[in-house]
Amino acid sequence: MTVNKWMIKNGSFAVNGPEAGVIHGYMIVEDSRITYIGETLPAGEEDTEAFDGKGLLFLPGLINTHGHAAMSLLRGYGDDLALQVWLQEKMWPMEAKFTASDVYWGTSLSVLEMLKGGTTTFLDMYDHMDEVARVAEESGIRASLMRGAIGLCSEEEQRIKLAEAVTFARNWHGKADGRITTMMSPHAPYTCPPAFIEKFVQAAHDLDLPLHTHMSETIAEVEQNVLDYGLRPVAHLDKLGFFSRPSLVAHAVHLNDEEIALLAERGVAVSHNPGSNLKLASGVARVPELLRAGVTVSLGTDGPASNNNLDMFEEMRLAALIHKGVSGDPTAVPANEALRLATEYGAKSIGLNEVGVLAAGNKADFIALDLNQAHFLPRTDLISHAVYSASAKDVAHVWVDGRQVVKNGECLTMDEERIKHEAQAAFEGLLSR
Repeated sequence: MTVNKWMIKNGSFAVNGPEAGVIHGYMIVEDSRITYIGETLPAGEEDTEAFDGKGLLFLPGLINTHGHAAMSLLRGYGDDLALQVWLQEKMWPMEAKFTASDVYWGTSLSVLEMLKGGTTTFLDMYDHMDEVARVAEESGIRASLMRGAIGLCSEEEQRIKLAEAVTFARNWHGKADGRITTMMSPHAPYTCPPAFIEKFVQAAHDLDLPLHTHMSETIAEVEQNVLDYGLRPVAHLDKLGFFSRPSLVAHAVHLNDEEIALLAERGVAVSHNPGSNLKLASGVARVPELLRAGVTVSLGTDGPASNNNLDMFEEMRLAALIHKGVSGDPTAVPANEALRLATEYGAKSIGLNEVGVLAAGNKADFIALDLNQAHFLPRTDLISHAVYSASAKDVAHVWVDGRQVVKNGECLTMDEERIKHEAQAAFEGLLSR
């Protein structure tokens, strides 16, 4: 078996972790893994095929831990509305018209945007998930996928949705050379009756998979949960056994101290979606308190209809800035911590142990930023520049699983012109139905 071995020389590599810093030197990749990273070239590697990393900053690939990729077809359709109005009057009626083809092209549009913007792994909760998985398989991106299920329907429809979720998870977990993993995902406590959620919990145990759901996104949602069930969402999900599985909750904006402590005790991860939460006026999650309590906090864009882009650099910057402003503490979320939210903690929150950090033995999921631009000068703190100065448009190259998928800003695995044409046509088709 031939090993594909190559190296990056003259590169600047962001090594995240408690002792963050930048290494100037070399990184060696063999097939899908990083085998060396350091300032000096190991003996015997002089003739290894080399990629010149001069003028580039290499980061772990960014990990988007909550979204609905196909909703790119609804970007800009129904903005500046309260969450429930936006959902019930704009999103849900249009989404009811989505065909499998719509989901394929909407997801393709999002994955194209994500790859070109440096996102190498994304989580997706939606319907027609075979189409989403097909896009992930074809594009080369890494993905954590699940059939999201709203339970406000008949028991027969609930059974069908649960069966679809189980079948999808069984069929796709570990596929695409291991790039696709799956989860079980009831939509939210306010859209799923307790018994429906319990069925998903049992299925997650049966399949040995994690769980994901929306939780405590708005004050109204929390108050409704208390009215309906006598408990706030965290205690409600805990009572239903949700946290008996490895679990990730999206948003978690409205938490009290007791809820934060319970999430930490149960090992529950939180996907922080600052851009979407600000746009929908849902509020600002208590991220510094969650981090201090030991909760794993990652970053997500949410869907492209509520953000309205999939720029994870923007989410990093927002996460670093808004918590300073809200708390009055300029050290609340430092740049290094914001980078970890988007990489290392993202991987941990979705159960991936071999991505999120540039280190020997890890999967070769990484990106390169073009530093030869005015906003990256002077060369003071490159990690600070990556968080406070960079954007998705600065990404020059992207590798996933050791394979280059973006080169000089061009996606090598997707037909960009066709995707843009088909996505626009899909939206116009939705309007005409």
